[in-house]
Amino acid sequence: MKRETKSYPEEYKVEAVKLANEVGRTKAADELGIPKGTVYGWVRAAKLGQIDTGKGTQTPASAMTQAQEIQRLQSELKAEKKKVAELEEINAFLEEAASFFAASRQKQAKRRDSNSSHTRP
Repeated sequence: MKRETKSYPEEYKVEAVKLANEVGRTKAADELGIPKGTVYGWVRAAKLGQIDTGKGTQTPASAMTQAQEIQRLQSELKAEKKKVAELEEINAFLEEAASFFAASRQKQAKRRDSNSSHTRP
């Protein structure tokens, strides 16, 4: 048996998402007489930016969630910057070491060349 899928206008979805943010997803679904999974999907789509709910549609809870997410991302960015600085420091050290060893090899090659030219008749 094939399920019939119902299509809803975009404005209806937007209003349903706003209602769900105000009263909760389950209550919004009950009030609108639509499946809870549909409302959950629309709320998720709105969070992902797939449904434009317009300006001023944040609830205090969603605003706090965004503030926490920003704080988490700032902390993560700080840690990544620290890692980059450490890696740049290691890279500089390795470049110096490579230069030192390259110069050392050149000196050894010159010594061998000069020693081999002195021993020839």
